[in-house]
Amino acid sequence: MIPHPVLSACLVIMWLLLNDFTLGHLLLGSVVAVFGGWALASLRPDKPKIRKWHLIPKLAFLVFVDIIRSNAAVALLIVQGKRRPHTSGFIRLPLEIEHPMALAAMAVILTSTPGSAWLAYDSRKKTVLIHVLDLVDEEAWIATVKHRYEALLLEILG
Repeated sequence: MIPHPVLSACLVIMWLLLNDFTLGHLLLGSVVAVFGGWALASLRPDKPKIRKWHLIPKLAFLVFVDIIRSNAAVALLIVQGKRRPHTSGFIRLPLEIEHPMALAAMAVILTSTPGSAWLAYDSRKKTVLIHVLDLVDEEAWIATVKHRYEALLLEILG
């Protein structure tokens, strides 16, 4: 059985467009397409088990508000220029989250918020390295991420 028939068909068509229209290329392209579909199916992550659907809008609203607020703060920082010195820095943030989908959501949240970027995750120490454009108080930053996002993600995905 072909796990992704549309993808496999598109791969065969692409193979034939890039090569000659011969029986040999049709067979070889078909074999490559079927194995490509199987490889893609093996990479597919498990479906997340969302436990508390009603918290997703709350998380989305918090992220939206924080993105707007961060945009304003970064714009103000740029406009003020050298008149107001800022200190950028790196934070090692300890996380309780282990679910891959929750980690991906946390990475998207932190990276989409202007002024911060998710750089590296250490699965053994369960920490993430974050760059912050205007780092005033490291402990306050850690507390904000843990209480604002991580707590909700833990409740939503468990």
